[in-house]
Amino acid sequence: MTVHFIGAGPGAADLITVRGRDLIAASPVCLYAGSLVPPEMLSWCPAGARLVDTARMSLDEIIAELVAAQAAGLDVARLHSGDPSVLSAMAEQMRRLDAAGVPYDVVPGVPAFAAAAASLRRELTVPGVAQTVILTRTAERATAMPPREQLAVLGASGGTLVLHLAVQRIARIVPELVPHYGDGCPVAVVARASRADEEILRGTLATIAGQVEAAGIRRTAVIIVGPALTASAFPDSHLYSADRCRD
Repeated sequence: MTVHFIGAGPGAADLITVRGRDLIAASPVCLYAGSLVPPEMLSWCPAGARLVDTARMSLDEIIAELVAAQAAGLDVARLHSGDPSVLSAMAEQMRRLDAAGVPYDVVPGVPAFAAAAASLRRELTVPGVAQTVILTRTAERATAMPPREQLAVLGASGGTLVLHLAVQRIARIVPELVPHYGDGCPVAVVARASRADEEILRGTLATIAGQVEAAGIRRTAVIIVGPALTASAFPDSHLYSADRCRD
């Protein structure tokens, strides 16, 4: 028996790995967050599978389901939105499973920020402009951020900044970033990336909070900040340079 932590992707049902899809089809138990995982994925579960929506469950209740599946010798597809390596609360489940002696593995998925960049048709690392991507969140209605991971610290890098779980407080985030990026820095907000109802806002630090408020975007969105979003005058990378090809 194995618990398979599976990255279910950003929202579109076809943005899941073949391995993840096949494990769903082979697992008689499936735990998923109903508010984030597309319902089409549940159609891949085998007939008679136990389907458990974890959206309103506590950690103890989730672990109880996984331990019960082990006792019954049943594999579990544990679906997490996006990629489970980032902001998924997978680590705390693994810690409990280790203590209970329940085996598990991990299948990566397409993260929301990657789907957002694809929708924007932008590379987040542009030669001579930005070569660093910082993935972070804010602390409102969540566990506190470590002291060295405040926006005032992270923004000082000037790299491409991706904020999860932050769109509700964008008006308070902007003043923290302006000193590092300038109020003319490009910003994009992508809500429900890859889904049929995807919504994209493009602006600057000076305008984006008003755009978000006008659009009524309150959740399931990523904020991307940095000059890479609109860069056009930049050098070609060394990857395909003539000099490198002659080496």
